[in-house]
Amino acid sequence: MLEQSRAPLFDALRRYVSEGVIPFHVPGHKQGRVGDGAFNDFVGNPVLSIDLTCLEELDHLSSPRSVILEAEQLAAEAFHADHAFFLCNGSSIAIQAMILASCSPGDKILVPRNAHKSVIAGIILSGAEPIYIQPVINDYLGIAMGITTEGVAEAITNHPDAVALFVINPTYYGVTSDLQKITDLAHHHGLMVLVDEAHGGHFYFHEEMPLTAMAAGADMAAVSTHKLTGSLTQTALLLLREHEKLGRARLRTVINLLQTTSPSYLLMASQDTARREMALHGHTLVTKALEVARWLRQELKEENGLYIFGDDIKGSPGCFNYDPTKLALCCRALGISGYEVDKILRQECRVQVELSDFYNALAIVTIGDDMQTAHQLRDAMRYLVQNYNTRTLHNVEGSMPPIPQLIVSPRFAYYSETVAVPLEEAEGEISAELAMAYPPGIPVICPGERISWDIIRYIQTMREANLNVQGTEDPEINQIRVLRRNLTRVYSKEK
Repeated sequence: MLEQSRAPLFDALRRYVSEGVIPFHVPGHKQGRVGDGAFNDFVGNPVLSIDLTCLEELDHLSSPRSVILEAEQLAAEAFHADHAFFLCNGSSIAIQAMILASCSPGDKILVPRNAHKSVIAGIILSGAEPIYIQPVINDYLGIAMGITTEGVAEAITNHPDAVALFVINPTYYGVTSDLQKITDLAHHHGLMVLVDEAHGGHFYFHEEMPLTAMAAGADMAAVSTHKLTGSLTQTALLLLREHEKLGRARLRTVINLLQTTSPSYLLMASQDTARREMALHGHTLVTKALEVARWLRQELKEENGLYIFGDDIKGSPGCFNYDPTKLALCCRALGISGYEVDKILRQECRVQVELSDFYNALAIVTIGDDMQTAHQLRDAMRYLVQNYNTRTLHNVEGSMPPIPQLIVSPRFAYYSETVAVPLEEAEGEISAELAMAYPPGIPVICPGERISWDIIRYIQTMREANLNVQGTEDPEINQIRVLRRNLTRVYSKEK
């Protein structure tokens, strides 16, 4: 067991500052000697003093040998992995690295249709072929839940040559699939299991939380440490369970293709110390967060017209378990959209939620919350229920079309010649873009797929309902980029 009370990288930074070294190296502000006075005064000299660069005594992130390596080893132990890699580009880089490390051009990877857009980027970079698995949709909430073991089994049966499976644990709304069964099934058929655990870093520190990727035996996991374990924004970990298919040295090489060569020591120091805090006190901190979340659920369930899913959907299709600290505030019965809830809470109650969609506003309770912040959210929701329960929320008509036919690989579509055409004239064309609406957060069309009239009409319906449709070059989606018609090459798995 390593000494989790240590913070080797943070200690090395403090030693460097205490020695009074005269820096003739970047960054140019020279530990806060120059710069905007208002900014420097606001953030403070201690913060600026450790904004340093790669030096011998501070180690190098691209090939760590001393304090960064030790900090990563401590993180690996804290998160029950064989190896952990510090990232300063967020978990998006971890997701892309997992795909690049698992898939060669033309390899098939099984992917939930509601995966983060960084997955599409990883597929484009790797040249892999995505095989999408449709998650379960909760019609009342209007959001995507998890994938089922049966859905994974069917995908493996239909594509026995797939090399990897991508799983989300949990979704943005806190829903988890049966990760253990899915992992065992995938491994039985020789697939590597890659887990997007961006919203599950706190799972590792409390037994009441859903199962973690490493406990389930997954091969790799992307953990956004800044989201729920206390480090600064952009910090993330890539966790590895080493085996004959992939080792630490190979994964480091892949990460270095994507990772910045100028990593932020300020960010990494926050990750080093946040790991220490969670390793030493994480159970207590998560226990407090759970108590706050439970109190809020109990208080808010008494409010007429307000619904927060929880144990009532646990065990249902697509929801094997859930994160109790995620509060999806559904005001559908009040006739208020999630977007309106978001705006009212922020402008009139000084409360900011994480995200909003057509029916829900998501509030996240973290280790930084206490009963004071809980009372503020409770009071804000009571204010909303009492004062905004007379509006009419129209249901979005029409169901999401089936997953379109993949004609060319996303990589081929991305690098092909494209042309922008009016959405209404795009039927039969091959999309060069991704289009996704909230709710339910599932791409309607991805690069390389054929656009049907059902897809066009669905996008129009989402647009008419003022939903947040994103991913296209044209923010209004009056036009969509498609492959030029003289491109006749059809995607083939032949090598």
